[in-house]
Amino acid sequence: MNLAVKPLPARRSHAERTALSDARMLDAAVSLIVTRGAAGTTLKEVGELAGYSRGLASVRFGNKAALFAFIVRSVGEEWLATLREAVRDQVGLPAILSATDAHYCFVRDGAERIRAFYSLWFDSIGPDADFKLTIANVHERRQRDIEAWIRSGIAQGSVPSEVPVNAVAQQFCAAIIGIVYQWLVRPEATDHLQDLHIGLKQQMTLALSAKA
Repeated sequence: MNLAVKPLPARRSHAERTALSDARMLDAAVSLIVTRGAAGTTLKEVGELAGYSRGLASVRFGNKAALFAFIVRSVGEEWLATLREAVRDQVGLPAILSATDAHYCFVRDGAERIRAFYSLWFDSIGPDADFKLTIANVHERRQRDIEAWIRSGIAQGSVPSEVPVNAVAQQFCAAIIGIVYQWLVRPEATDHLQDLHIGLKQQMTLALSAKA
């Protein structure tokens, strides 16, 4: 008879417990936003759905704007990690084409999180100045990446020097937002979502190939 005592599982550190609760509350908040909308999502329900006390989300975030900012930052960081993996050391048109393909897959495969992310994005036109700033920072960061790829392509010689860097980057970012809006309206139209990304790649190819 084996009387050996099994060791107790290692107790999680405070950082590990915080990361776990954040992950659970992120999933809970995304689920609520997708099913009820941002306005119908409460901190109390987020805490309960995540498996914690009804007051934990309030203690952790303080208000809904801070919760929404947390969601945007969390999903945004997931996107940046995906983007870095897709683009790697590419610049110019190849970088933008790879980023476009990555965005299509990110939306398709992470549909619920992306739906919550962009629903909050469009809701940011409301009166909350802090949350609006969070979205603006994400948008500006995205545009800076595009501008950097184009400028690197110009320096490398693969993109004509006459290309209006800022204008093309703005066009790309605006197109992405338009594509996502159509997807939010028609989430079942997955073929249409792919076609829109293909169309954006064609637009970028023309914009970065044609001389002024």
